[in-house]
Amino acid sequence: MNISGTLNAFRILTRPSLCIPHLTVSTFDRIPIPIHGSGWPDIRAIVLDKDNCFAVPKENNIYKHYNARLCRHNFFSKFRASNDSNFHKEHFQALRKAYPGPRLVIVSNSAGTGEDPDGRDADILERNTRVKVFRHSTKKPGCGIDVLKYFRAMPETGVRRASDIAVVGDRLFTDVMMANLMGAWSIWVKDGIVVRNGIVSNPESFQPQNG
Repeated sequence: MNISGTLNAFRILTRPSLCIPHLTVSTFDRIPIPIHGSGWPDIRAIVLDKDNCFAVPKENNIYKHYNARLCRHNFFSKFRASNDSNFHKEHFQALRKAYPGPRLVIVSNSAGTGEDPDGRDADILERNTRVKVFRHSTKKPGCGIDVLKYFRAMPETGVRRASDIAVVGDRLFTDVMMANLMGAWSIWVKDGIVVRNGIVSNPESFQPQNG
């Protein structure tokens, strides 16, 4: 259960702008690298969500179309890549190269949380991605302060304030809200990898009807 998400959801009633992203993309491979937006400063570090962002939900691997190692020997992928300049089979590696070492961190609401008490999922995810998985007891959107402290503790990240950070994720009520609460920039991955239907499984899709 995400107690942090439940408690912070009430803030939307008075501050609906907390769930408005600064930049929206359809899928992970449409994220600009280096990350930028209109009026944005130089982004020094990235917080990356896992499920339905760069990985299939509940899996601890990079989705095959974003992972050059899995696509390298796939003829169809090569053919598609040669005919579609927007198809980025190396997008995850490109992001890691642009934000090396501690400048890129995975903050999941599954791996590295109380749902992963022995840290097994976090360890597997780190091995498969070669990216640090943030360990946290408070789930998003409530762990923003801890994330900022993590970056600030390492001078090599260049992070001095929350506005030096961009948060990438598929959830308005966790990823985008955390970014806005902490004063960071947010990128909403609107469609993700797996299509979710219904207000319970995908509350971001709910559109009030007039009349």
